[in-house]
Amino acid sequence: MNKYIFGLLVIITTALMGSSFAIGKMGLVYSSPLLLAAFRFSLAGVIMALIVRILKRPHPKTTNSWIMIFIIGFFQTTGVMGCIFMSLRTITAGESSILTFLNPLLVVVISTLVLKIKYNNIQWLGVILGFVGVFITMGSHLELRIGTLFGFVSAISWAVGTILAKTWGQQFDTWVLSAYQMLFGGLVLFGCSFLFENPALIFTFNFLFILSWLVIMSSIVQFAVWYYLLQKGDPGRTSAYLFLAPFFGVVSGWLILGERLESYIILGGLFIVGGIILVNGNFYRTRSVKDDITF
Repeated sequence: MNKYIFGLLVIITTALMGSSFAIGKMGLVYSSPLLLAAFRFSLAGVIMALIVRILKRPHPKTTNSWIMIFIIGFFQTTGVMGCIFMSLRTITAGESSILTFLNPLLVVVISTLVLKIKYNNIQWLGVILGFVGVFITMGSHLELRIGTLFGFVSAISWAVGTILAKTWGQQFDTWVLSAYQMLFGGLVLFGCSFLFENPALIFTFNFLFILSWLVIMSSIVQFAVWYYLLQKGDPGRTSAYLFLAPFFGVVSGWLILGERLESYIILGGLFIVGGIILVNGNFYRTRSVKDDITF
């Protein structure tokens, strides 16, 4: 893929990913957290499922293939979003973001242990540098609470989902995978809402607008682009770009919610850019085994 197109798609998907924190925070005025997430991903999944049916995109033909998509959706949608919203009960959105965006570091670790991809010291330094940038950008403080555990589990779930999408996703149409993993994950989130919270919803025009943005731009467009990028590059290097998402999250909070844009955010952004450059440079790395996980 042309590097400029790849870069543009990275900016689009990470900007949508980051801005969803501010948009989602606006939506919590009208809905309980897990219920909002359930509506977001279920509706996005239904719309995309209808689209891929109309366009006659190739669908899985075996039970095992559908199970693979369900598992990806469980980790990528239910696990990540469920744990993020559970963490927000006891820690701040910034703290939750710091923990969630440990994902790129965990992807590299899992890729090394499971896929036997070997990254050199400079690339590992880049991953660590990027995480430091996220830490600085989001405020440089964490406290150990139950929400901290949920935040860390969200990062693990996202990393697992990323690896599975890379290893299994090659056999699926990108739009079909995006549609049904969101649908399956969203439906499970409805169950989580009734189990872990008291579902509440205030239906207004503002809520409809917020939900429409979360469904169309922050889910359908963002997930489709993200899976496309994962299929075009190795999971560790591509996931390094996720360090941009919390940076865009802070900027969107400043633009949309009027939150203060502090000098440490600029410093964190420089660390993030430096980490991405190191991880994605043309440095030596090899594979010792086949890039596959069988099912």
